[in-house]
Amino acid sequence: MPETRFVAACVQMRSGRDPGANRDAAVAGVREAASRGAQFVQTPEMTSLVERDRARLFAVVRGQDEDETLAALRDAARETGTVVQIGSLAIRAGEKIANRAFLIGADGAIVAAYDKLHLFDVDLPSGERWRESSTYTGGACAVVAPTPWAEIGLGICYDIRFPALYRALAEAGASVLTAPACFTRQTGEAHWHVLHRARAIETGSFMISAAQGGTHEDGRETYGHSLIVDPWGRVLADAGGAEPGVILAEIDLSAVADARARIPSLQHGRPFTIERVGSPGTAPS
Repeated sequence: MPETRFVAACVQMRSGRDPGANRDAAVAGVREAASRGAQFVQTPEMTSLVERDRARLFAVVRGQDEDETLAALRDAARETGTVVQIGSLAIRAGEKIANRAFLIGADGAIVAAYDKLHLFDVDLPSGERWRESSTYTGGACAVVAPTPWAEIGLGICYDIRFPALYRALAEAGASVLTAPACFTRQTGEAHWHVLHRARAIETGSFMISAAQGGTHEDGRETYGHSLIVDPWGRVLADAGGAEPGVILAEIDLSAVADARARIPSLQHGRPFTIERVGSPGTAPS
């Protein structure tokens, strides 16, 4: 029987333009978390590189087999005996780049990989303009993967705005859901906490999301506030603003069964059709 309790950690980072320095910071974070009792450690989206300049990005990104951060974190997982979720790495994928997450077993083996499904193409009121689709290739498959304690649903950053994805992951057996992120400061201040609490409550699942935080070398500002949220929507750990660091919380999986028994919404979903009545702007007669 799998254990029903484990200690999870989020490594909050401020990754810059030097993949080697980011790699070392991520490995140090995993080691710190393990030394404090973590059995599962998650790093943020774009662990190895935060770079908005396309030419600079393509100059340093490598394929999966050549990625030094992936290799180093596999070694760190093996060395510390922890399960490591790499929030994501920029991985060369033909003419574009995959925003790819990895789940690494305590033996250092790659258990699963997931390419971010939803790409962030937006114009913010602040004047910030993001077109991830011009550089990144979106994934086509959601992923639920095993850990020694629970099935985990893999998501990345913008994915959290798509509740149907998280419901599908929970319906497929995940009791721990994730959205490691490089969330902009502006959107994070507005929505980061409420989105995490909503996804946890809707699915009766734990949410674990490590984040980037602070002002990065490429000029972007990210929100930080790595979070661990329980299935009732309570925040168990919050890294606070923008400073790098490690947060931990005990995950008691009996809380998943309890929340889903109290509010069995996953069992109550029904297929439906939509009937559109009338035409826009026309009042009924």
